[in-house]
Amino acid sequence: MTGAEMVIEALADNGVDTVFGYPGGAVLPIYDEIFQQDKVNHVLVRHEQGAGHAAEGYARSTGRPGVMLVTSGPGATNAVTPLQDALMDSIPLVCLTGQVPTGLIGSDAFQEADTVGITRPCTKHNWLVSSVDELPRILHEAFYVATHGRPGPVLIDIPKDVQFATGMYYPPEHYELKSYKPRVEGEEDAIAAAVQLMVGAKKPVFYTGGGVINSGPKASQLLRKLVAETGFPITSTLMGLGAYPASGENWLGMLGMHGTYEANMAMHDCDVMVCVGARFDDRITGRLDAFSPNSKKIHIDIDPSSINKNVRVDVPIIGDVANVLERMLVLWDAIAEKPEEDRLNNWWSQIERWRSRQSLAYKPSKDVIMPQYAIERLYALTRDRKTYITTEVGQHQMWAAQFYGFEEPNRWMTSGGLGTMGYGLPAAFGVQMAHPDALVIDIAGDASVLMTIQEMSAAVQHRAPIKIFILNNQYMGMVRQWQQLLHGNRLSHSYTEALPDFVKLAEAYGGVGIKCEKPDELDDAIQHMIDTDAPVIFDCRVANLANCFPMIPSGKAHNEMLLPDEATDEAVGSAIDEKGRQLV
Repeated sequence: MTGAEMVIEALADNGVDTVFGYPGGAVLPIYDEIFQQDKVNHVLVRHEQGAGHAAEGYARSTGRPGVMLVTSGPGATNAVTPLQDALMDSIPLVCLTGQVPTGLIGSDAFQEADTVGITRPCTKHNWLVSSVDELPRILHEAFYVATHGRPGPVLIDIPKDVQFATGMYYPPEHYELKSYKPRVEGEEDAIAAAVQLMVGAKKPVFYTGGGVINSGPKASQLLRKLVAETGFPITSTLMGLGAYPASGENWLGMLGMHGTYEANMAMHDCDVMVCVGARFDDRITGRLDAFSPNSKKIHIDIDPSSINKNVRVDVPIIGDVANVLERMLVLWDAIAEKPEEDRLNNWWSQIERWRSRQSLAYKPSKDVIMPQYAIERLYALTRDRKTYITTEVGQHQMWAAQFYGFEEPNRWMTSGGLGTMGYGLPAAFGVQMAHPDALVIDIAGDASVLMTIQEMSAAVQHRAPIKIFILNNQYMGMVRQWQQLLHGNRLSHSYTEALPDFVKLAEAYGGVGIKCEKPDELDDAIQHMIDTDAPVIFDCRVANLANCFPMIPSGKAHNEMLLPDEATDEAVGSAIDEKGRQLV
């Protein structure tokens, strides 16, 4: 086979049915093979960043690796953002890049870049293919590395002459990667020690993350069973939403900077914390020296480098979440003297007192659509359907996490670690290509959505009926909120002037545009969006200066949250923009 043929064969052998890409000179041999086969479907995007985020959305919603194909030089450098995004959020992503011919590498040839050097910090592993003979092995290794252990992005840089060269192709089972064998079975002694701590807990909490979802559907099922049997309260990071149902009686809501008061206070005051597939990042911990100071901490993670990286734990367990939870349940069931059923009554009473603060409360309006209300109505009208939600990044992202209830894993796609504006639209496109019959909604902000708006063209071309639900407040909302609260109300370049007419923009792309400004018209407009069998941009005009609370200010501890009633004096009032205009 030629190297280009090997690429297609390896994709098919590794179960790939869809590739998101953009052609260019250094990958034309591969594109020529794509034209002549029907094993793998190629989806043309409008920008390489869009290819990466679409592949991420595909991967996150299916549990299978996403694949992107781009050319050398600027094609590869445009892939850096989705690669780093996938690295931080543990998304299995295989990026194939073209490269100038082997003899021209290092000569500053046309569209040459040191792709391997540039992407080494933002991939789990990467390869520069030096000959066609090693190409099959590298292709199969890439899929193995991307999907085993902690998932993540990998990159294969394939020079153009290697794509033309011929050699022998072998399927995946011909190779064995001996150097990378992640531990999936947790140590029995550590699991037993964790269960003993849980038995004696008076104020326990489950702190869960995206690792539960990455482990597969079985992990979410086992987590739900363990929560039911222990009676422990449970909270989750932004990336872990849906692993435990939002309607579950033990659910505290999301924790972290914009998490609920009860979740953050439970984390601060607990005596035993069971961290499952999360990594103690700064959005969760707040001030490290004040993070959950009196708790014993159990940490289950498949990535050894995450253990004791940010927070010292008492019982580290390295292994796959599903395997460890399964053993935990066995040991819990085998306990001779079960803990008393009422042992957590005082703890739940305290949690109810925290809940009574109603940290997600907001002041409704009959005249203007409050952003929280918009998400509540969107949830009410879509909750009974098979719905997938993506987001951009900012206030709308946090409101979506707070007010849209996720009952199942793999239904929530958002950029957590990197916080990539422009993620949501191409991610929604990728999700829709994976689930053609599902309802896929990108909850967007008016600033973020413009970062990758060109992918509306791809959605129209491929008849992907994604819905872009824009909470349009005419600001970079989260930037504006921080400027109001922390920078003396000086709104420096956070007011997004000259926004397009989103209805006309949708129509210009060949989609459908909807605009809504009144609360009493919102339900009908959302239903119209749902019923439209085409890509839709929904311009939902919301309150301009609404702020996202609760909020842990930067550098503060969990018990120093700002609640809506406490923050009113700081959050409301006049603000001065960069042109000296007073805004109310």
